[in-house]
Amino acid sequence: MSLHSVLYSMSKSSIAVFVILFVAFLALAFFWANRPRRVIIESDLPLDFPVQGFSHTSFEGLLKTYVDADGRVDYERWHQNTAAVLVLESYLAAISKFSPDNASERFPDRNDELAYWMYGYNAYVIRSVLDRWPLDSVTDVKAPLEAVTGLGFFYQLRFSFGGEFFSLLGVETHKIRKQFKDPRIHFLLNCASESCPVARPGLAVGEELDQLLELAAGDFINNPDNVAVDHVGQTVHLSRIFKWYKSDFVDDVRLGGKPVENALLSYISQYAVDDLSNALAGSGNYDIEFHDYDWGLNSKR
Repeated sequence: MSLHSVLYSMSKSSIAVFVILFVAFLALAFFWANRPRRVIIESDLPLDFPVQGFSHTSFEGLLKTYVDADGRVDYERWHQNTAAVLVLESYLAAISKFSPDNASERFPDRNDELAYWMYGYNAYVIRSVLDRWPLDSVTDVKAPLEAVTGLGFFYQLRFSFGGEFFSLLGVETHKIRKQFKDPRIHFLLNCASESCPVARPGLAVGEELDQLLELAAGDFINNPDNVAVDHVGQTVHLSRIFKWYKSDFVDDVRLGGKPVENALLSYISQYAVDDLSNALAGSGNYDIEFHDYDWGLNSKR
């Protein structure tokens, strides 16, 4: 091999090594800049918190005070009331101290466990908005290197659930979706945005949670902002939630263990009533389009 060939080969190898090192440096810089930021709750438990079981009463009382009939949150009034903010902190102190993982005796059945994770998620979302009020959107809470929308709010921030710290994305994915495999949770989890399901003051537990999940699914699906059929354009317009979590909805619709044709619309049709039910019945061959997600804050107007 000639000297020229040797030098050329070494040059290519050097460039390859440099590129690999540079990419590795960028990756390390990205993860260092976006390293988790723990949110610490420094509060005592609610004064009337039970010795056994787990109570969502204090959080429910706050929601009944600050969520209007349309499911919008009055963050401004809530933020101005220091006592109400402290009540939320005390509820989150309970979320932070106990969980189904470290205090299973407090959660007698799976619905109680599911309620804990969902309501704790929603409470931390509200707390994060109040902590940064005024805020136009949760997407304004940026990570230093914001590679995807919502990275700062849903991934970088870490919240304590029973002494373990999770991102909101981690709670939704690993503690709720994977453990419970119930697509109806997507109609109760609230990310403080316009395109989210509405905030709900009633916090059912136990057997009543199933009724609440059914109600939330029906309300969301029968809202034309989330599901609408255009017969002229032969298109079904859906909330982007149905795209992001399509597998959750499709996997829930099975016949004899086999996938159902048009499973997404089959799932939606289970909850459709009146005009929507009739419209969906004739939409089997229509195209599906998903709305853009509105990340504007779900604050009271």
